[in-house]
Amino acid sequence: MSKKLIITEKPSVAADVARALGGFVRNDDYYESDEYILASAIGHLLELACPEEYEVKRGKWSFAHLPVIPPHFALQPIAKTEPRLKVLVRLIKRKDVTSLINACDAGREGELIFNYIVQHSAAAKPVERLWLQSMTPQAVRDGFLRLRNGTEMSGLGDAAVCRSESDWLVGINGTRAMTAFNSKTGGFHLTTVGRVQTPTLALIVDREDRIRKFKPRAYWELEGVFGCAAGEYRGKWFDEKFKGKDDDEHARADRLWDQACGQMLQQKCSGKIGEVSEESKASTQLSPLLYDLTSLQREANGRFGFSAKATLGLAQALYEKHKVLTYPRTDARALPEDYRPTVCSTLAMLTGEGVGKGHDEATLARYAPFAGRILAANWVVPNKRIFNNAKISDHFAIIPTLQAPKHLSEPELKLYDMVVKRFLAVFYPAAEYLITTRITRVEGEPFKTEGKVLVNPGWLAVYGRDGQEGEEGNLVAVAPQERVRAEEMVLSSHQTRPPARYSEASLLTAMEGAGKAMDDEELRAAMAGRGLGTPATRAQIIENLIAEQYLLREGRELQPTAKAFSLMTLLNGLGIPELTAPELTGEWEWKLARMERGEMSRSDFMREIAAMTQRIVDRAKSYDSDSIPGDFGELSTPCPKCAGLIKETYKKFQCQSCDFSLWKIVASRQFEAAEIEELLTRRKVGPLSGFRNKMGRPFNAIVQLNAENVPEFDFGQSATGDDGAVEVVDFSQSEALGACPKCGARVFAHGMAYVCEKSQGPTKSCDFRSGTIILQQAVEPEQMQKLLSTGRTDLLRNFVSARTRRKFSAYLVRGSDGKVGFEFEKREPKPAAKQSRTSTNDVASDEVAALPAKAAVRRRKTTT
Repeated sequence: MSKKLIITEKPSVAADVARALGGFVRNDDYYESDEYILASAIGHLLELACPEEYEVKRGKWSFAHLPVIPPHFALQPIAKTEPRLKVLVRLIKRKDVTSLINACDAGREGELIFNYIVQHSAAAKPVERLWLQSMTPQAVRDGFLRLRNGTEMSGLGDAAVCRSESDWLVGINGTRAMTAFNSKTGGFHLTTVGRVQTPTLALIVDREDRIRKFKPRAYWELEGVFGCAAGEYRGKWFDEKFKGKDDDEHARADRLWDQACGQMLQQKCSGKIGEVSEESKASTQLSPLLYDLTSLQREANGRFGFSAKATLGLAQALYEKHKVLTYPRTDARALPEDYRPTVCSTLAMLTGEGVGKGHDEATLARYAPFAGRILAANWVVPNKRIFNNAKISDHFAIIPTLQAPKHLSEPELKLYDMVVKRFLAVFYPAAEYLITTRITRVEGEPFKTEGKVLVNPGWLAVYGRDGQEGEEGNLVAVAPQERVRAEEMVLSSHQTRPPARYSEASLLTAMEGAGKAMDDEELRAAMAGRGLGTPATRAQIIENLIAEQYLLREGRELQPTAKAFSLMTLLNGLGIPELTAPELTGEWEWKLARMERGEMSRSDFMREIAAMTQRIVDRAKSYDSDSIPGDFGELSTPCPKCAGLIKETYKKFQCQSCDFSLWKIVASRQFEAAEIEELLTRRKVGPLSGFRNKMGRPFNAIVQLNAENVPEFDFGQSATGDDGAVEVVDFSQSEALGACPKCGARVFAHGMAYVCEKSQGPTKSCDFRSGTIILQQAVEPEQMQKLLSTGRTDLLRNFVSARTRRKFSAYLVRGSDGKVGFEFEKREPKPAAKQSRTSTNDVASDEVAALPAKAAVRRRKTTT
């Protein structure tokens, strides 16, 4: 008897199909019934490889064998899933299997997975296509009643293969070409590029470049404290004529850019009588949409600091191992329109009723009141915001399954809790607020006060906000026609801040929205809903950039390395914008969409890709490292060997008359031209921060030229002569910063530390020493002067914990024992809390005194 072989993309889908169709008997690796054999892949089982006869074994990292454009591609099994591939090939070749049913996910990747398996098996059996958006039993049964002919999917299949082969061509040839270029001058310098990886890196480098070039501007804000019969309230002055930011991203209606103007307003309004007008209006706020993978990764990073990769791993475990979440690798935030009965069943499970023993009763108890109320109020109704087939591709939003949770780890429980609360909240009514805007006019000058009161929590109740308690801005009442008095006018100074570095959360958002600013409408439309990468690949792209040393993960920040800046300089200099801008992805998506509709042939598309690949390689072959165009200049300081002219190039600062040169990147840090000028002029520069040792740990150092004009690190320790004797330091030409808190002698800046004059030389009698850089925070001489004279510095905001890599703010203070420690600012609204102090343990630099610095941070965390 002939049978049809059904191949799904995942084991869980195979199990769903078996339950829906019925009549199957489970074997070890597949299901079988009278009519069907049912088996699954485990995602991708095969990957592209260059055919043996075209692959270069020796010298593949040189230009001699580039570009590699094979006339066809070979498929090779992915090692860890090869046993599953062998099972599928054996089933395909069974004599009683007369046709195949492609039941892989309804999208480009699902089509590719199935087509590669069939191609590898060399089978020529008829194919039908099951196309599902919902996995309810009825939807599965209906899908089998309307199977499509496999030939109808040829356009989608061609687009899937073209995308895969194009990524291979650009990635392999681009990486080998850039590696060959960077290795011309010696050594092997692996320089990876990719269609998605490199534009993503370009986003981060561009943001870091804006941060480095940012120049803060001073501005002032004027806040009035107004007294009325019921008490006091505050209001901030604002410009009623303000129309918008125009070209100034920092412009705000409540910012004053002239201190004198602020002082004039302060004097004008202080102590005067004001008239009050108020306007109140109701406002509603809908719950957020259900999670897709990107929004789940973004929020988990923001709330718990989970990396995108960690969140994906947890979600995958909750799906595969615990079976408590639906498939997580999705870009949809809606559910199928026939999913309402499944939702009601899931809510019933969350009430805990009818759930067997062994589940986590305490966890379900948290959700039961909300799930019960949704069911009792009949809030699961048709709603296009929640149930919408048009907003689903091959997978729907992430929601809890009918399986009750048990034995979840703490991180798994945190993620499960996020998904369940979002699932419950989406069916609740909107939160209702009363928003009051109060304008207090003093001498004709307006001051705005805003209050927001939660009237009905709606969906916020799921998150524990069930009333007005804790709501900010509950205003002191002002009676009608009551006049108030400006008791105080506070003029505060501020500075504009540079854009924040990307966190994984904000980078995922940027990748998801890449292309929205494109000028070309067709390319912008092609990128809509896609962005850079897919929800399933974005986490790995970030991890790859870190593994290739293009990025550093500093706490929750992602910081580009000198290698990343060097790559962008190279690609921009070579004139290869296709690899740095999302337009390449947009153009590909537009053409692949045309191919899916039958408007473009596979051969035409691949011909264009081959031409682009050839162009990338040709551009790299056309230049040497010292001829790459770029924003390079000349140094004003002459060469220390021959007094010749020194020019900046892609990799070096190179003398034009002799062999003297200085590398631009040393210990993962790139020198700026001004720093090299200082090094050549003074024969030393620093202390400088941002260096990294071989373990990836940051350190600070002075760089100085030795007698042979070779740069060396100087960590600011006591110098010794050739005979091993400690040299006497001459402070006669230096300016004293104050009295030593230990012995009363003078304190000077020396190397990478502020030291007591009696701590140097062979007869030292004092050990006072405090770093010029402490936990990556520069301590300027004027701050050390304040510390020595008043006992503490200003509030310094850029300390970085050596353990958590997170920034924190603190004062440096002088202890009674003369040691320098931390004092942390009081946190409002806890005025009674004591300030905590922590010793810096005489930290001289992050590298030289790493252990004391870490200890200081640990104590700091226990006392705040």
